[in-house]
Amino acid sequence: MARPKADLPDSAALQALVTEGQLRVRVTPGARSESVAIEDGRVLVKVRARPTDGEANLAVEKLVARALGVPTSRCRIVRGATSREKLLAVES
Repeated sequence: MARPKADLPDSAALQALVTEGQLRVRVTPGARSESVAIEDGRVLVKVRARPTDGEANLAVEKLVARALGVPTSRCRIVRGATSREKLLAVES
């Protein structure tokens, strides 16, 4: 069975939450499906990858970059590598 595509918000709505090149997100690793959602001004990211050997962090960077419409190399976690609350640096 093929995996369903990730639920992604409008990139303009997500881009509006980027402040001074940084985006705060709350991550749920090991989720059943991948998604990026905006609820009450917070960005919630769900990834299938487990938090083992940084796999979930890589999945978060990749998914958020895709949602923003930027290359993966322009979206990096700068704080919160072992926390659910993360701060990403986003270059546009």
